[in-house]
Amino acid sequence: MDFAAVLLEWYEKNGRELPWRKSGHPYEIWLSEVILQQTRMEQGLDYFERFLEAFPTVEALAAASQEQVLRQWQGLGYYSRARNLHKSAQQVVSERGGRLPGSSKEWLRLKGVGSYTAAAIASMAFNEDLPALDGNVYRVLARVFAIEHSIDSAAGKRHFEELATNLLPRGRAGAFNQAMMDFGSLVCRPVHPLCVQCMIQPMCEAFARDRVHDYPRRKGKKQPVDRYFYYFLFYWEEPPGAKQFFVQERDKKGIWQHMFDLPLMESSVKISDETVFTHADWRFVFGLEGWRQEQQPVDLKHLLTHRRIHARFYPVRVSGQARRALHQRYQQTSREDFHELPKSRLLERFISRLWS
Repeated sequence: MDFAAVLLEWYEKNGRELPWRKSGHPYEIWLSEVILQQTRMEQGLDYFERFLEAFPTVEALAAASQEQVLRQWQGLGYYSRARNLHKSAQQVVSERGGRLPGSSKEWLRLKGVGSYTAAAIASMAFNEDLPALDGNVYRVLARVFAIEHSIDSAAGKRHFEELATNLLPRGRAGAFNQAMMDFGSLVCRPVHPLCVQCMIQPMCEAFARDRVHDYPRRKGKKQPVDRYFYYFLFYWEEPPGAKQFFVQERDKKGIWQHMFDLPLMESSVKISDETVFTHADWRFVFGLEGWRQEQQPVDLKHLLTHRRIHARFYPVRVSGQARRALHQRYQQTSREDFHELPKSRLLERFISRLWS
């Protein structure tokens, strides 16, 4: 059996109909590839459509503020993708006059564009003969050819790239790469693969050895680190019934850089409420009159790739001296205005739970 021929025949009948495939426009393909990294297709499609509506051209994306871009991205996570996408759009406009790259080498010069994204765009938009290896492709190849190399090792990546390059049908790279992605997502799934229905099953070494779930191989995965975030919702009502509170823009580097947050204290270990309230960092407000804790703290957990965040939120009503002191350090916002600010999913969950 010819692996590529069988796969392409399956793709012609079963490939997903996606908007960027219909248009074939490199800008749309680029957006889709960035959005779908670490994101399910069902969720990514909705974001793609809204993002394209907000920024229909690379010029529109470049002209937007980072706050506008992060606001559209909110909820997708991995916010460095949005920042790099924005910077790359500005690079295209300032250095290339708005003309998008026409080859993988040119795409690689843009901020945040790696070898996979460059190969995916170049093969789909310009049919450049390059394999695009994402998680789906690694899984399909590892199972069909029973590859023992770890997909997260340098030697393993080289092996997979050489194999994919040899399998690639010249002149049909775009269709082949998309077929591999769809096949891995729809048939050769991470769990519950549809082996019985699989037309590649006769040549699948993992299936023949009854070891489908042993592939792909990975090195030991690092466990997420526990972090403890102690947030303060310093709020008041003005006029009565209209919630006002303090926020800050995160300026230190991290996944939430340039997004808005509540005042907080971070710790690598769990600490008591008394320790939080008596900490030296908060004497400027808790050493004054005009604050009271009327509600119980709210606890939420938030899992990131490398961090497990244990968040505790303290709603604190403020007035007089305390509120004036907070005004010196933080930015005032209303519940309505806060809705328009870029913020973490964790913070959005808390506000919705408290004031739903």
